Amino acid sequence: MLIKRVIINSSPLIVLLKSQQAQLIPQLFIEILVPSGVIEEVTTKDDAASTQLPSISWIQIIKVDSIAPEIAAWDLGKGEYQVLSLALKNLDYAAIVDDRAARRCGQALNITTIGTGGLLILAKRRGLIPSISPGIQALRDAGLWLSDSLVNVLKKQAGED
Repeated sequence: MLIKRVIINSSPLIVLLKSQQAQLIPQLFIEILVPSGVIEEVTTKDDAASTQLPSISWIQIIKVDSIAPEIAAWDLGKGEYQVLSLALKNLDYAAIVDDRAARRCGQALNITTIGTGGLLILAKRRGLIPSISPGIQALRDAGLWLSDSLVNVLKKQAGED
């Protein structure tokens, strides 16, 4: 399935901004929605992500008024609740989430999910980057915890094993 439209959560947005890889997002997708709760989460800290966010022209901020009951039953954060509720109403959008519980919730509800590492694989497959290895290291340096086993899986999926 070719993903063209996405709804992005806080942690992927933050680490992509901090690792200077956020420019990949508008190159990969034609529409990028960011729930207002995610904006709040990103801008609560005074860091590289919060200072860059106001100048980004390719995001569309969406106010999410209610959380779907089937998503509210999960133990998630504000951003995850809003991202997945919006994606549940708009099944032609993928949810970009890294949180394991959020990914499980999305899968249980047939919501297409992709993680930050998966974005790098997409970028490589579409010829935007030659290798995911430098991007993975940049994500780790920016604070995204990726186990060695997950890194190995990502590299294998990208044909870099």
